[in-house]
Amino acid sequence: MAWVVKRNRKADKNYTRSDKKTFLGIKANGPVFLTSFLVILGVVATTLIVGKPMEVWFAKTQSYMSNNIGWFFILCMNIFLGFALFLGFGKFGKIRLGGEDAKPEFSKKAWFSMLFSAGMGIGLLFWGVAEPIVHFGSNPFAQGASKIEAAKSAMGVTFLHYGVHIWALYGVVALALAYFAFNKKLPLTIRSIFYPLFGNRIYGWIGDTIDIVSVIATLFGLATSLGYGVQQVNAGLSYLFGIDYSNTWQIVLIVVITAFATLSLVLGLDKGIRRMSEWNMRLAMVLLLFVLAIGPTVFLLKSFVQNVGYYLSNFIELSFWTESFSGIKEGGHWQNTWTIFYWAWWISWSPFVGIFIARISKGRTIREFVLGVLMVPTLLTFLWISVFGGSAIYQELIGNTQISEAVNANIATAIYHLLEQYPLPFISSMLTVLLVASFFVTSSDSGSMVVDTLTSGGKLDAPVGQKIFWASMEGLIAIVLLIGGGLTALQTATILTGLPFAIILLVMCVSFYKTLNTDYKKFKKIG
Repeated sequence: MAWVVKRNRKADKNYTRSDKKTFLGIKANGPVFLTSFLVILGVVATTLIVGKPMEVWFAKTQSYMSNNIGWFFILCMNIFLGFALFLGFGKFGKIRLGGEDAKPEFSKKAWFSMLFSAGMGIGLLFWGVAEPIVHFGSNPFAQGASKIEAAKSAMGVTFLHYGVHIWALYGVVALALAYFAFNKKLPLTIRSIFYPLFGNRIYGWIGDTIDIVSVIATLFGLATSLGYGVQQVNAGLSYLFGIDYSNTWQIVLIVVITAFATLSLVLGLDKGIRRMSEWNMRLAMVLLLFVLAIGPTVFLLKSFVQNVGYYLSNFIELSFWTESFSGIKEGGHWQNTWTIFYWAWWISWSPFVGIFIARISKGRTIREFVLGVLMVPTLLTFLWISVFGGSAIYQELIGNTQISEAVNANIATAIYHLLEQYPLPFISSMLTVLLVASFFVTSSDSGSMVVDTLTSGGKLDAPVGQKIFWASMEGLIAIVLLIGGGLTALQTATILTGLPFAIILLVMCVSFYKTLNTDYKKFKKIG
């Protein structure tokens, strides 16, 4: 089983040599580092120089891409889910990442904490209250329905956007990366997964191109999350202390929080990222239990069970729905703003989350990995949405429209207006601000670690200077896109980078299966 790729010495030497090139004094894989940097610099400079017309272009491009490519994103996400289930529950399930004698580096508690913090964090805090309320007011599955039916469909649609599809995507990418890195002894980069298809050519321009697309997708996916996160921090501080809700404050907050993320990154995976992730989970659990205990507890627990049932019973329709018939009508493109954007966002995040999960998952069997990645974060996410989104919908059902009015005015303020309905709103809101900032930090430092790995040729511990550089670039991208087009710019960048990477991921599945199947046959012969 544990055969190692027989790499061509000449190709391997060239790869090593490229790894030693420097740019701005930073040791890196020159082509990947330089090209990624120039593309990102070009986007940043164009957005700043062109100004207002770029905002119009972002909006038109987002609409065109969503209308014409959305079906492809939906198909891809279902393929990834099917492939993940096949890997976890099929004949490959007993294979251990790192070989038969490999031991997990982190406890399950630490592993789950890092999974959740890297994969969901800011998105849940930003949308956990707001999205169910938006869908409660209007969604294609509840047209003309009663308030009760609207509430059920609102939670079901929100569950779709944060459910098993996302974790299956992350799991497939992470499994493939971990297998080629720990079982095949190849560098921990996206290019390594394609060795069975391209052989030693992954050490040339083909591999560089794959890693470049991965870096760009990761950075823009992260910029989107950081943009949402900083808006919510700004909204919280405005609510608590009356400071302005403005681009100026958001830029200041990005700079400050990015500095903390850089410090966490420099401290390393164990001292920085792991500890920060565990604190995130503690803070999140405190806030979750507070709302569950103080709010309509029985209603929330009952609705959690019913929400899961609704999601499962409507799973196939929700998963494959493409708005093909309703989209014919003018204004029938609800899905573009929601599902299509989410799928592109998660695909853009997949190299970042995939490499990060791979890095922390050595020693686990494929079956254990798939079960852990699909079940635990998904159930925690569903509980979170049921408690926060369910609490907001409960207020609507009893006639309190304050939260929906806040969502219509500024989505970023939704969670603070929910907490206002309960005792100790200042303390709980302050805890929320700290939690958003903390998730901001873990997303940024984890993402920077992944970009460092990709641009340094697979090094697990890149130089400090490189860590600082890419952490700073993430903050800069978020700042420029917020100035140059707000959330529309962030969403457009996500969709544009998600498309080419979705194609890469489909090819990756073929390559990974080819290797697993070959290894399995050899193992069976030996056994």
